[in-house]
Amino acid sequence: MLSALHTVETMGSVTIGDLAAAEGIAPPTMTPIVSRLEESGLVSREADAVDRRVARVTISREGKRLLERSRSRKTAYLARRLRSLDGAERETLRRALPVLEKLVGEDG
Repeated sequence: MLSALHTVETMGSVTIGDLAAAEGIAPPTMTPIVSRLEESGLVSREADAVDRRVARVTISREGKRLLERSRSRKTAYLARRLRSLDGAERETLRRALPVLEKLVGEDG
């Protein structure tokens, strides 16, 4: 669910079909995920302005807050782990950064 929520945040107003495609799952699988996110107040679902049969999903303020809290916890965890490394291990990571950035880069 967090992955779908992040994708909605990134893509903006998105159809369930486009969200499912971005997440690599079938639209019928995405529908209950969106329903749970909506029931939790993390997203809102509205009819498309052009085609009222199509639902568009957008992230709510609460959804943005949840993602920010999740990111903060992950950052704090990673910072603690990095502090536990010795100098040589940190230097190895520093040298590996270009490869790691390529792996997680937006442009693939």
